[in-house]
Parts: sequence; C-alpha cells; structure tokens
Amino acid sequence: MSTQTATVPRMREKYYKEIVPALQERFGIRNIMQVPRLEKIVLNIGVGKATQDPKLLDEAVMTLTNISGQKPVVTRAKKAISNFKLRKDVPIGCKVTLRGERMYEFIDRLISIAIPRIRDFRGVSRKAFDGRGNYTLGIKEQIVFMEVNRDKVSSISGLDICICTSAQSDELAFGLLEEMGMPFRK
Repeated sequence: MSTQTATVPRMREKYYKEIVPALQERFGIRNIMQVPRLEKIVLNIGVGKATQDPKLLDEAVMTLTNISGQKPVVTRAKKAISNFKLRKDVPIGCKVTLRGERMYEFIDRLISIAIPRIRDFRGVSRKAFDGRGNYTLGIKEQIVFMEVNRDKVSSISGLDICICTSAQSDELAFGLLEEMGMPFRK
C-alpha cells in the first residue's frame, strides 16, 4: 500500500500563514472565523455564435476543462430573443464552479501567471465589486492561460471570472484580494 502525501496549494498555505494575520491586524478582527475567505470561483464562457456553429461550444467546453481541471456545465438560453436569432433552451455557453483545492490552485495561477500575460495590462479595476464582497473580472482572451493550446483554438473568446468571498463588505473583500496579490490599478 502506497502512502500519498497530500500537497496543500501554495495560495491556501499563504492564506492561513500570512493573509489571515495581516487581515486581522489591518481591520481589527479578533475572531479568526470573521476573517474573509474565498468561498468559490465561477468561470463562465458565453458563446453567442454557438447558435450558428455548435463546434464553437465544444471548443469552449474543452478550453474551460483545460483551464479549470474539471468538466463544465453547458448553459442554455432562458428565453427566446428574435433579434439575436435565439430560441429557448439553445446551448449558448458553459460555466464551472471551483471550490476547495482547485479554487486555490486556480487563483494562484490567475494572479501569478495568467494576469501578467495580458497585453497592455495596467492592473485590474477596483470598481468591479458588487457591494456584497464578490469580485468579477473579465478576460478578453482565454489564451493568456498556459493550459490553452493556441494551435487548437479557432476563435478567441472572453472569459468571466467571479470570485465569491465570505466578506460582508467590498472593503474587506478588497483587502483579502490585495493581500493575495491581485494587481489592482493604482
């Protein structure tokens, strides 16, 4: 019988050793359970052209599988919109929800590898919080991730990343993401 040692993601280790004490000191939080933490990260690719070309949706699913490490769910249109030639229940995108180990590994790769690869990058917006401590980030090209093979991508599509935290306010969530190393604009 082989014994495997479970490797803890680098960002999770950093969170408990460095970020939690820093946030407790910065915001005067006494109880460790009140320190904001990541709850989940939702990745979403909308493929509007999938109504004409179903292969684009398969490509988006493959891309999201490579980036996240788990199989995405295909999202469907909720209602028909004739101007967009869209019928109800037609597949128009895919999404995946990351939690636990995969979530910490993804945020580490996002901050340290993918974001620095964006062309003409000057920092992410400070205004993309929703008022309840969640942050949404849009990436115009999915090829900034190392996992995506540029040769197999026929069309460049965007990627929405929603980072959900347990923070009750935007200020706490901003502090959490800033301590994690998110490169906000000055």
